[in-house]
Amino acid sequence: MKTKQEWHNGEFTISTDRKRLQIDEIQRFLSEESYWAKERTREQTVTAIKNSLPFGVYQGENQIGLARIVSDFATFAYLGDVYILEEFRGLGLSKWLMATIIDYPDLQNLRRWVLATKDAHGLYEKFEFAALKHPERWMEKTAPNAY
Repeated sequence: MKTKQEWHNGEFTISTDRKRLQIDEIQRFLSEESYWAKERTREQTVTAIKNSLPFGVYQGENQIGLARIVSDFATFAYLGDVYILEEFRGLGLSKWLMATIIDYPDLQNLRRWVLATKDAHGLYEKFEFAALKHPERWMEKTAPNAY
């Protein structure tokens, strides 16, 4: 698995360099602005990032977004914690982030990608995500406060 890659688009950068991640900013967004991770502790956020492939989005040195992939890099990938700060929405950054992730070399030829979303179906449909093809085959075990 490649450890660090960067993509540039004007003043914005997407990077897989873990050293660039601003954990305090990520935790602030997840606990204060997301609907899916309000109860996540900083320790859980750090562990989740450590055990996934993070894609940080930056304006200069300031982190303005994130997505992370949990994968075996052979058959399956889960896309989670996708966000762009509100003041940077509408600039095409989420589409660029998704295109970067979908095209990432180590994530090619997977049999299945999954994600959960309450309100961004339109974005993900542009990248061929759809409702479960065979929902009768899927089961889940969730925490009582799962989104």
